[in-house]
Amino acid sequence: MDPEIAALLGTGRGTESPAASSVPPEFSSIFQENIETEEPGEADNVDLGAEGFPEVTKRFEPVSHNFFNDPNYYKTALSGEGDIAQRVHAILQKYLNVKDPKDRSVYRQQFITAYWDFLFGVAKKAPGKLSQPKKFLLRFNLLHPTFLNAETRDFFAKIVVDNSLNQPVYYLDEWFKAIGTGVVRNSTTDEVRIAKNNNQIRLQQLLEKAAGKLDGSKALLKAKDEERANLEKALQDRINIIFEHFPLDGFSDIRSCYTETQKRTFGDIQELMKGLLKADHELDLFLKDYYQAEADVKTLRDKVEEEGGSVAVDVRAVDTEFDTVRQMAKLTIGRQGNHFPILSGEYFHCGPNDVGFRENVISQLALIESIDPEAFCRSYKNRLNRIVPYVVLIPTYGETGICWEPFDRFNRATSRGRIVIPMYPKNLYMAVLSAVADLRWQVAKEKASYYWMEEGLTGNYYQWFNSRKLKGDVKEYFVQDYISWMTKEVEAIQKLDKEVRGIFWRYLPFSKAVKDKLKNRSYVYQELYQRDINRSLSDGY
Repeated sequence: MDPEIAALLGTGRGTESPAASSVPPEFSSIFQENIETEEPGEADNVDLGAEGFPEVTKRFEPVSHNFFNDPNYYKTALSGEGDIAQRVHAILQKYLNVKDPKDRSVYRQQFITAYWDFLFGVAKKAPGKLSQPKKFLLRFNLLHPTFLNAETRDFFAKIVVDNSLNQPVYYLDEWFKAIGTGVVRNSTTDEVRIAKNNNQIRLQQLLEKAAGKLDGSKALLKAKDEERANLEKALQDRINIIFEHFPLDGFSDIRSCYTETQKRTFGDIQELMKGLLKADHELDLFLKDYYQAEADVKTLRDKVEEEGGSVAVDVRAVDTEFDTVRQMAKLTIGRQGNHFPILSGEYFHCGPNDVGFRENVISQLALIESIDPEAFCRSYKNRLNRIVPYVVLIPTYGETGICWEPFDRFNRATSRGRIVIPMYPKNLYMAVLSAVADLRWQVAKEKASYYWMEEGLTGNYYQWFNSRKLKGDVKEYFVQDYISWMTKEVEAIQKLDKEVRGIFWRYLPFSKAVKDKLKNRSYVYQELYQRDINRSLSDGY
């Protein structure tokens, strides 16, 4: 049992339409509406056996929906939100009608502030049933359909609404719902601290940690069982070779002696037998670990029930997450970017392949993984587990994706990290690539812990960075180098420093297909390829 769990439990164990108007319609009052609640969904478990992303075969619906042609869309989007909705409406009208550029700039800033306050009220309703305009308001920041031309409206109306691919990629309405119903915990923030005397929440956190270890133990069991099965098959093949005899010349009833190949097989069989015994012993140890982890989970669940059942969803969960999402949005945009919050033809200039809707983002993630096969892998007890992070799609005009956290601090074994992708960048691939680069850096840094400046990927890169006396944020340099690695070096265009190329080749390896291609393109890559062979022969890789 985990020492922290044992200590807490005291067990002592230790191991174009009628609405076509560029100005919002006038209305005198904001209508109230009833919010229907839904049951919480099931937890988003990580499938450690998944080998890749599903193929995206359906990017758009064959027929567009009609919600964006509804003349009451704007009115419904604002209804039920009180005074802040009226303020948004009033400022937006002034912003659209003013002629003086200075006044327009003032109203623009006022609108940005008011709109985020308004959006906060909408987000709090996400765990219940949202009207379609409010859902698309959160999902696309589409406040008024006629701010887009008919062609663009039709484009957004054909985007697939449901998560048919069953991947952890969330639009904001889905994300706030998952947070509010307890399916996903709040994103980590430095400001939020859980009271130490809140035993129920501490128990729940320990339960999540124990459940992660249980998942990891199960993955190790499966891997070791597969290893033993492969050894058994190899042993059976070698034994079959020994049984192969041909009649001796002149003796039809006497079979031939063992050949040299068969004699060598006896040695192979001995090694295989040793491997089988070792694998079986490790399988037995992993099985004991699994049963211990299972017992820990059961004990903690019982303790949680004694404390009054599962932790109720904190009514402030969405409030806290909304503040976090706002910070995420700012980071994707940057200080000098376009912070205008709503979707408008004035600023929306993306091509169809650069809009960050779910299916496009999954395709880009799959492309990245095909080049960098360990992009979403984390090591647990010397085994690489593929764990796709949560991907939050934020409707901003940002250019940069970010990693908010590499994994859950209470479950380092099997928990998902969190990356954030802006939906309206100039180049979606670059936005997704920067988020994956950030994830790669943070996972490696957390893994190295106190030695992140000395060991592994971050240690080697930091030492190179320091030796060149470079100034600035080392992570920002790494992100740009990773982008060059994935866009230039993969095509044998040498853009990186020689030392950095060697670090990336070892710690961020290309797929075998890419390596086989590169080794024939330049002596530089051929030399790196040979290093791989040398390391594998010396068991030092």
